[in-house]
Amino acid sequence: MFFASAIVCTNAALAAEVEPVQQHNSNAVWFENWTGLSNATMIIAAPNGKVTLIEAATGTPVFQLSGRDVVDGVYRYELSAATEETVEIANPIDNGRGDNAKNTMLKPFHMNGHFTVARGVIITPELIKEEDG
Repeated sequence: MFFASAIVCTNAALAAEVEPVQQHNSNAVWFENWTGLSNATMIIAAPNGKVTLIEAATGTPVFQLSGRDVVDGVYRYELSAATEETVEIANPIDNGRGDNAKNTMLKPFHMNGHFTVARGVIITPELIKEEDG
């Protein structure tokens, strides 16, 4: 019986883990394995310092390059969202007032990453080879 309980707990813990996978094509970045996340915010910092904010109440946020303002280099992003898992609010001051007071909140998810733009398109750096000429 203990072994069966351990398997159920392990499977539940694995199901609760959220690991979005960054994907891209030549002009957009998004995430797969997005199940269980909502209220996402993605902040992108371009190589020239321009910051872009993308919000998505449901589904993955998608960043698209703007054709005329594309700057080559490394773009860094910070991704945050709410999971379906609830956690106890550690500081009572953060739980609302009166009838709106809550003891739990949705557990936050955070992830940082980057992608590279070269010649105006999003690339996979290890696939780039210099041509002899």
